[in-house]
Amino acid sequence: MSLTNGKVISSEPLAPIEGQWIKLVKLTYNDYKNQTRTWESAERTTRAKVSGVDGVGILAILERPGGAGPEILLQKQFRPPLNQVAIELPAGLVDEGESVQEAAVRELREETGFVGTVSEMSPIMFNDPGMTNTNTAICSVHIDMSLPENQNPQPSLEDDEFIESFTTPLATLYDECKRLEAAGYAIDARVGTFAQGIELTKRMKL
Repeated sequence: MSLTNGKVISSEPLAPIEGQWIKLVKLTYNDYKNQTRTWESAERTTRAKVSGVDGVGILAILERPGGAGPEILLQKQFRPPLNQVAIELPAGLVDEGESVQEAAVRELREETGFVGTVSEMSPIMFNDPGMTNTNTAICSVHIDMSLPENQNPQPSLEDDEFIESFTTPLATLYDECKRLEAAGYAIDARVGTFAQGIELTKRMKL
């Protein structure tokens, strides 16, 4: 199997009765001038009621004994809406009855095999508020590379998942994103924004 095998072979409108994960809605609202307008939006149908969060992204940082510095754990995954392989953080949907932090630990282990602990959770963030109400939270996760279970991590992927995990140094993440884009990969906004933040921090000497 190879990620390069991924390719969209057809595209057609999605009938409402067929939607398992999302639905399209037409919103009617009053604008700041009190004029009535409409807006087209996509919404997830799977949002966990207790947490109110659709999904979690996992900012997993690891340091190898004797390594050159901290590394970030990333993934390559074919994304049909883009018809490209995307560079992403490990991520997944929050199940009903679990916290965002629990989802982060579970998804990390399922997708990468690594075991980690959550050190911090971001505010709830919205991915594309002009198009959808989908939201996410980013959990910072520490991976202890001295643990036996992290020496040879094995993911537990579902049948329809094919994900390649890899690490890259934090110090050169921005340049790596540019290199990957030039190589034909799509850069997830969470990865790109984080990389640009690190670069700006270095340039502005914050």
